[in-house]
Amino acid sequence: MKFPEGFLWGGATAANQFEGAWDVDGKGPSCMDMATNGNHHTPRQITPELDPDKLYPCHDGVDFYHHYKEDIALLAEMGFTCFRFSINWPRIFPTGFEDEPNEAGLEFYDRVLDELERHGIEPLITLSHYEMPFAIAQRQNGWASRETIDLYVKYATAVMRRYRGRCRKWLTFNEINAAMMPIGTYMSLGILTGDPDLRHQPDDPQLRYQALHHQFIASALAVKAGHEIDPENKMGCMIAYMLAYPLTPNPADVELARERNQYRNYYCSDVQVRGEYPYFARRMWAEEGVALDIAPDDLEILKEGTVDFYTHSYYQSQCASVDASQETSGNLLGGAKNPYLKETAWEWPIDPTGLRIMLNQVYERYQIPIMVVENGLGCRDEVNPDGTIDDDYRIEYLREHIEAMGEAIADGVEVWGYTPWGCIDLVSNADGEMAKRYGFVYVDKHDDGTGTMARSKKKSFHWYKKVIETNGADLA
Repeated sequence: MKFPEGFLWGGATAANQFEGAWDVDGKGPSCMDMATNGNHHTPRQITPELDPDKLYPCHDGVDFYHHYKEDIALLAEMGFTCFRFSINWPRIFPTGFEDEPNEAGLEFYDRVLDELERHGIEPLITLSHYEMPFAIAQRQNGWASRETIDLYVKYATAVMRRYRGRCRKWLTFNEINAAMMPIGTYMSLGILTGDPDLRHQPDDPQLRYQALHHQFIASALAVKAGHEIDPENKMGCMIAYMLAYPLTPNPADVELARERNQYRNYYCSDVQVRGEYPYFARRMWAEEGVALDIAPDDLEILKEGTVDFYTHSYYQSQCASVDASQETSGNLLGGAKNPYLKETAWEWPIDPTGLRIMLNQVYERYQIPIMVVENGLGCRDEVNPDGTIDDDYRIEYLREHIEAMGEAIADGVEVWGYTPWGCIDLVSNADGEMAKRYGFVYVDKHDDGTGTMARSKKKSFHWYKKVIETNGADLA
């Protein structure tokens, strides 16, 4: 197994889960700043106004805002050649409606890029990672309004102009296909339904699909702007890949798995990579009762704004079954339990072979470069009396997935890089908890909001450093 020369090794974070300093230096509240804490069994609550009796974990994150030098030095010590992070939209345009960007916000990311350049780490920037200014949700119901397109393009253009030549790999939207499910209604689309349950929003397919169409147009316009601002820019999409297997050879299970893979994985990427809605979209719209309002120039915009590379998250797979008596998996994707796979404490199936399968599926479909920009094991880490953290379970998980990625490269898939999720511990997005940790670096922050924010290296830190030093040759 050989990884290509120049393969990008690193890690990934999101501003709303990592950055903290939620109201510092002119930053406005984002949608996720208005979500309380929760856990695997208790959903986060969306509050239209801040409640002083509730905890909002994204307000502090793990305070990268004040620890960025220390944190980037730790990434450099591991040997990172790439760091994926997001720009906090309301740090640049506090409400989204301002004519000019917030200079203090722009200067913060200048400093972050200075540190990355000093350590020889290439940035991969996500323009929108569930960080819409809350004022846009309040005033025009987020992406339900076509007017949000111009607000996003104004923001994206301001950022790409400011950092021209300093970042050349951009992702327009994180996990844009989250909008294919009700959980994306608020988190991804900024739509206010009045129901506080973040995970289980009342569903309106017409509203969701129309809002997603607006995101597609915004993405295409941002891609076009990125190429015009700097011809060296590479613009990418980002998909939450939800691999579905048929639970049995029953043709009905096989058909259900095919439909889920089309619906969840390819509807969005076909638009962003191929520049048009897929052939199966019309039947899907008809069955969902959806009639999209498509403006005269929209289809041309989509054609002109196709991405240069494909990125994705991959954590787990699922099984599709028409047998309602099958025990269901407790993870966010649902589906029947796979009897061949182990599960995490959060009931997420562990399926490294699925990564090889999906990389081949995507490359066969699109024939463009791919990056694995999220992957990892969220679990509880115990601190030993001497302050060390023995996370061999995380090493095993990552080793098996890197091996599977290497096999896909040997298969002929063009993979640019690997940035596992939450390389430094951060707040869990869906659950709003710290107990579900992903990082190579432990952060002393806890579910009740207490902690010193002190950083310490886990066993996996030293293991991943060796992986990077040997370009993936030594995974022991």
